[in-house]
Amino acid sequence: MFTEEDIRQIEERGSSVQTVKGQVEQFRKGFPWLDIKAPATPGNGICVLDEAQAEAAAAYYDSATIAGKCKFVPASGAASRMFKDLFSGLETLKSGQDVAPDSPAARFVASIKKFAFYDESLFGEPEDTAECRKSVLSKTLTADGLDYGSKPKGVLKFHRYADGETRTAFAEHLVEAQNYMRNADGSANLVVTISPEHKQLFEAAYAEVKEAYEKKYGVKYNIRFTFQDKATDTVAVDTENRPFRTDDGRLLFRPAGHGALIHNLNNIEEEVVSIKNIDNVANERLLPITAKYKKVLLGKAVELRDKIFGYLNELDAVTGANFKMFEPAPYIPGYNPIGADEVFKSEQCQLLCNDIEEFLRTELCIEMPYAGDCKTRAINLRKKLNRPIRVCGMVKNQGEPGGGPFIIREKDGSTSLQILESVQINKENPSAMAALSSATHFNPVDIVCCLHDYKGNSFDLLDHVDNDAGFISSKSWQGRELKALELPGLWNGAMSDWNTMFVEVPLETFNPVKVVLDLLRPAHQ
Repeated sequence: MFTEEDIRQIEERGSSVQTVKGQVEQFRKGFPWLDIKAPATPGNGICVLDEAQAEAAAAYYDSATIAGKCKFVPASGAASRMFKDLFSGLETLKSGQDVAPDSPAARFVASIKKFAFYDESLFGEPEDTAECRKSVLSKTLTADGLDYGSKPKGVLKFHRYADGETRTAFAEHLVEAQNYMRNADGSANLVVTISPEHKQLFEAAYAEVKEAYEKKYGVKYNIRFTFQDKATDTVAVDTENRPFRTDDGRLLFRPAGHGALIHNLNNIEEEVVSIKNIDNVANERLLPITAKYKKVLLGKAVELRDKIFGYLNELDAVTGANFKMFEPAPYIPGYNPIGADEVFKSEQCQLLCNDIEEFLRTELCIEMPYAGDCKTRAINLRKKLNRPIRVCGMVKNQGEPGGGPFIIREKDGSTSLQILESVQINKENPSAMAALSSATHFNPVDIVCCLHDYKGNSFDLLDHVDNDAGFISSKSWQGRELKALELPGLWNGAMSDWNTMFVEVPLETFNPVKVVLDLLRPAHQ
């Protein structure tokens, strides 16, 4: 399948021939559909808190002991999709035609003074002419002006304030982090995933505000910029599932989606991590409600952590060292496994297992299959408990594109809460489509994670990925059709084997900028 030159190309990327062969085989066999039991809805998978409960969760977070906090911001993408409609309008204007009055391009130019990046010396006063529209679009998108069409979203100016200050999306994440993600020493840690070619832009954007923000908010920032590992890129194939080759005969590799970022997340040492996309920020006047509900999610996460740790410690106390029989572990001096089965059959152990099963069912929508014997039951319950934790904010569905919360049946027969993209749902399965149509909520990527186990060790997150939860998408390269392989998404299959809780949060906390005209929404003005 591969030439010596192919092998050299593969190995130079940090990958292996075996890995790439496995990717090609994945194209050929496809991915299995997930077994959807029901959409997660209020009272059945989505926790809806009243005001008192929300306040209690936030207070729990404020008083919790946490081994380090960090904000994780995926920000590697360029803003080309944000300006797709404007590029189309510019091409129309360059051809000698004008754009339609109600087109995104015309609306953008007519509102140019409302955008934070408007500069009269660059754009002048907007006029209702085709020539003005072409000029404004060109100066926004190309190197003739701001060159926003080739820059990452994180360094674009999103907001302008009454005192004249303008802030990039990245700057707004800094402001958010100092509010709800401070460590005990007053520092705020951020890990921002970027593309290598954008590092200088982000470093400049950070240097521009660091000193002023640290003084204004009394915070010390610790910023780490990380890159998506090229070794996680996946090979593309043609329509016949053969490795796709460029005009010079080389294999074509493509970034494997945000699922590759599980490797970046796995390198974080802090215990509690907040995940939020780079474009989901709002004007600072909305920070009070944003921070409040982020603290609610953080509180629910550490509360869930403490409950799970309590059960694991109880299991250890009831069963002694007997679980070591079923885990790779060094020899324990003085440990004698004789009579181990009797420990699992004890009334104390069985009552504890009953409590754990009820907790999993009511709190996390996990229904355990029949275990057959006491020992297997206890071992399975311990395995379910001893996993990374995530608490995900969910907003009421307003028709935004993206994933949603569902209850699925796992391969081991248990149920779990999962975030699914529409591409993961079998459109030919009536029950799956019924679940999709009756879904009430949407995933805004507002997630809090607990990454340490009850012994204080970091989980290896790569052990908790469902490799069968990726998907295949249709793309093109220089007009030629190809198929691309997306790794299990960061908040989909990459977190499939996590303990998961969904919590409803207000729609006001979700303010994404997917297209440039979204910046005209009230949250950004």
